[in-house]
Amino acid sequence: MDPQPSAYLPPKSSRKSLAAIIVLAVLLVASLVFGYSSYTKGQDYKNNSDEKSAVAVEAAKKAQAAELQVSYDEQSKNPYKTYQSSAVAGSLTFSYPKTWSAYVDETSTAQLINGYFYPGQVPGVQSPTAFALRVEMVSTDYSQIVAQYAAQIKKGTLTATAYVPPKMVGVANVQTGTRFDGALDKSKTGSMVVIKVRDKTLKISTESNNFLPDFNGTILASLKFSP
Repeated sequence: MDPQPSAYLPPKSSRKSLAAIIVLAVLLVASLVFGYSSYTKGQDYKNNSDEKSAVAVEAAKKAQAAELQVSYDEQSKNPYKTYQSSAVAGSLTFSYPKTWSAYVDETSTAQLINGYFYPGQVPGVQSPTAFALRVEMVSTDYSQIVAQYAAQIKKGTLTATAYVPPKMVGVANVQTGTRFDGALDKSKTGSMVVIKVRDKTLKISTESNNFLPDFNGTILASLKFSP
């Protein structure tokens, strides 16, 4: 019988040429795809450049307006108002923004100061509003008030640090108080300072972090009393 013919294999040089052609073809297709993509993007920019420019300008205007509003709001707080309590309540005094209103009850002997402060008009004192500032001078012992927040501190929802108001540092007979930051109760997150004033206890707080800059930079920074 005649031997079976062997399978034909092209010469090595032909196989290399074929591989080179395939690689060139792939590169050509990739170049065409990239070129088309760049072309369509260029056409999109060309056709919509005016619209995109208008959107960018509008966004810039809004950002500038927001910055100007913040600046105006800050400037409108000056000159600050000043609160001062009676001598019986430790001659407590501090500054607060003039754009805030205050409702302060000083008629109770058990609570010498019960104050509510809020921008514009003060909401009803029984409302669930997170007040910009609460000021209380109570007869409850300092240690008892601090102990009330032990569970929240243990849970990690509230932090406690030693605190003395800046203007009271170095003043004779001033006792170190406590500053609380975090969840003051189930619905309000802010900061509170509790400090002993003579035989009474001062509680001064903001019930919203939105007012922290005013609380730290204006109210606590100007807070003074007679120890």
